[in-house]
Amino acid sequence: MPALIEDYALIGNCRTAALIDKTGSLDWLCFPRFDGPACFAALLGTEENGRWRIGPAQPGARVSRRYRGDTLILETTFDTPSGRVLLIDCMPVGQGHNSVIRIVVGLDGKVPMAMDLTMRFDYGSSIPWVEQPRDRVLSAVAGPERLVLYSAKTLEARDHHTTSQFTVRPGDRLVFTLTHQPSVLPLADQFDAEQALQATEAYWLAFAGRCPDVGRFTEQVKRSLLTLKALTYEPSGGIVAAATTSLPERLGGERNWDYRFCWLRDATMTLLAFTNLGYLDEAHAWREWLLRSVAGSPEQMQIMYGLGGERRLPEYELDWLPGYEGSRPVRIGNAASTQTQLDVYGEVTDAMSQAIRGGMPRHPRSASVFRLIMRYLENAWQQPDEGIWEIRAKPRHFVHSKVMAWVAFDRAANLADLATEEGQGMSRHYRGVADRIHAQVCEQGFDRELGHFVQSYGSKEVDASLLHIGLTGFLPADDPRFVATVQAVESQLMKGGFVLRYLSHRVDDGLTPGEGTFLVCSFWLADVYALLGRMGDAQAMFERLSGLCNDVGLLAEQYDQQGQRMLGNFPQAFSHIGIINTALNLHRAECPAQVRARREAQAPVQQRASEAGG
Repeated sequence: MPALIEDYALIGNCRTAALIDKTGSLDWLCFPRFDGPACFAALLGTEENGRWRIGPAQPGARVSRRYRGDTLILETTFDTPSGRVLLIDCMPVGQGHNSVIRIVVGLDGKVPMAMDLTMRFDYGSSIPWVEQPRDRVLSAVAGPERLVLYSAKTLEARDHHTTSQFTVRPGDRLVFTLTHQPSVLPLADQFDAEQALQATEAYWLAFAGRCPDVGRFTEQVKRSLLTLKALTYEPSGGIVAAATTSLPERLGGERNWDYRFCWLRDATMTLLAFTNLGYLDEAHAWREWLLRSVAGSPEQMQIMYGLGGERRLPEYELDWLPGYEGSRPVRIGNAASTQTQLDVYGEVTDAMSQAIRGGMPRHPRSASVFRLIMRYLENAWQQPDEGIWEIRAKPRHFVHSKVMAWVAFDRAANLADLATEEGQGMSRHYRGVADRIHAQVCEQGFDRELGHFVQSYGSKEVDASLLHIGLTGFLPADDPRFVATVQAVESQLMKGGFVLRYLSHRVDDGLTPGEGTFLVCSFWLADVYALLGRMGDAQAMFERLSGLCNDVGLLAEQYDQQGQRMLGNFPQAFSHIGIINTALNLHRAECPAQVRARREAQAPVQQRASEAGG
């Protein structure tokens, strides 16, 4: 049985990522990239679906772990009755190969250790052909893929497993490396693991070292930045929503989705986090990915793409995997890629607007691309859609979708070149469309009987996404209609101090009701509290949320109040974006002079509302 979600730590190389639990078991890893077929899939099944464990031979060791400074190098210490041993795990960055390094270091006494390597290609379904071309070298081939293990100790074959038993003493430093390669190529040479480890440490330290001082939030912000960077596919600049698929939003339920793709919404929010902290290189790379991905006819623009901009992401089920704690089906691909979600246009336009204000120069092609997109949106905003929560029921006129369509035209009006007559005309035109959307939302999205905005036109339900009415500047934060909406969110959607997306037992979203609290919604409420000047409430919410991070600072998508455990895919970009943005908002309130100096010197630290034109 796999570990609790919060018992996993992440290592990665900005191409793919692995999850390792507290026992030293690597239970999830896809090659050659995030969305590739997993060769270790015990996370969604059993050890027979693939895992690589290195740890004490006897159970019961006391475990402590950390990341080495501001890096993604994981250090796990096992304290046993006979001694202590350190396990160092990392994936080398920028080394020209796709590998995992695992180093066992003896600290005190003598510790009997065991290694169990179970390789299964294609999400745990294919048992490879395994050979030992020479001592302590293993080659495993299945179709187009090969894994090559270089071991510090003698290997033994047992029931389609590869094992090794050894004892570690003080001063021992035993290196194991595993490299993925196409099976048609010659066997990969052993690389210098110690040199690769040093280079990888330098890479992460250089990245984290660019993070500005944000007071008492600096360490939390750095860890979340490192996590977001680890979810970036460096060859293209695309940013995945999470490193996993099918970790359930409800244990034993069907709300299990593949998040190893690039949602425009999630990626643009990541972009805002990067630009607000001055990481313009990452912002540039993402913009290039965006302009390549959305190139073409604007009506064919998707809400999500593959890592390289791929458009076809067909959804199917893996019936041989029992799912995480029996949560089935296990899904690969995501049918939401074909949905209409109007809010992404506002997210993208808002992100580009803030990036430009943050110092990123305009792209020569972006104006033409966005002009076509705005022309399409001018008609599309009037249609129903599946909305931010990607319902699998009949499309509706979601209020959040309309608000974000307003954001698109509002920001486009601000972005127009007012130095030219044509630009002035475009700005006036976009402002006129924004005004029409604004009037319609205030008329049809506000329930006068209830006294607050509702999830969709004609609905009586409240939705956490309505918090963006204030966060985007659609209405001033102190507008009575928005204040009443915040109160409705607090009274109806708060559960144990956190915020639900909506009441799934009262809203037909096409799925069986029931899920955890979606963590980013609680971060949104904290940001709204800051806008309203309720700093005590904002701080308390942030402390509750950040207190959910596991021992190495990672957050999943959701939190189960009843079971007091994480749910959903892990680690989740949305949740770590929430940490960064809310921390920046709190820091700005606490240290306005410091933030003002940073804004003048480099990138602005600002809430999205500051971009509003009306």
